Amino acid sequence: MDSSHALDVPIVSEENICLPLVVSAVSKYWGVDLPLAEATEIATKYPGVKGSILAEGVGLAERHGLGSVILNSSMRDLKRFIEMGLPPIVILPGIKDVVQHASLVIGYDEVEKTIFHYIPEPDKIGAIPEETFDRQWEEDDRLVLLIAPPDILAEAKIAGDNGTKSNRLCFDAEKQRLQGRGEEAAASLKRALELNPSNSTASCLYAGMLNDANKTEAAEYYRRSIELNRRCYLAYRGLGNYCLKSGDYAGAEKYYSEAIGINPHRFAPIYKNRGVARLEQKKTDGAREDLERYLEEMPDARDRAAISQALSELH
Repeated sequence: MDSSHALDVPIVSEENICLPLVVSAVSKYWGVDLPLAEATEIATKYPGVKGSILAEGVGLAERHGLGSVILNSSMRDLKRFIEMGLPPIVILPGIKDVVQHASLVIGYDEVEKTIFHYIPEPDKIGAIPEETFDRQWEEDDRLVLLIAPPDILAEAKIAGDNGTKSNRLCFDAEKQRLQGRGEEAAASLKRALELNPSNSTASCLYAGMLNDANKTEAAEYYRRSIELNRRCYLAYRGLGNYCLKSGDYAGAEKYYSEAIGINPHRFAPIYKNRGVARLEQKKTDGAREDLERYLEEMPDARDRAAISQALSELH
């Protein structure tokens, strides 16, 4: 690896839902050891929640002297951050039944055209072709989280503006939603859109809350999100869910197919949902293919027995 394009981020192993590994690693990179006990106490607010709550990790880092900013970025800026010694955290698609995850970028190779990701093991990195990385990163609006001492962020001339404040409100809204504070989450997202009407992520998240509340305005916000980011997988999937609930099975199939066309491996249950939409339209062959694909993408699915039974009845 070309050392001029790589950062030496310490290996960490301890994490929980409120102290994501990437936040812990970046904080340690800056010489700040975030207390797991404090994160464990905060995690009691989220019984039964899977995955990581990035906003809580950011808040923990800030309480211990670090600063943060959440940007919509570019490949050029990502490399610039590395050159400035700032390890960026990016939001990327998930796999199986995880819709997205945070990854820490620690370097790049200009010759090989690859991006290096942090792996918490000695002498290991994850290398992804730059083109593949950028295509996946675009699905979530090329979001970057920078955590660093406030003076370092100021020296690098990375300051907050309406766009970064809007992005932070999106992270806060997700935290509020997971705590069951739905009205506050909706208010945060409305404020995010007031600060930056071009925030595709905010539109998509707000649409999701409206959809959960069975509000017809959900479709409008999903479509706005897509207008702002044509590769917004989650907005296409959300429109599919909206149509499925509304009994518009042809619409559901269409939008699920759009999402799958963007990333066929991102979220396994989308195949099950499209299978249901196709079954309702008497498209038996397509439904069977979707249910089989769901089990292929999600071999440890909890409903595997039920899906297998449904498949046996389709033959």
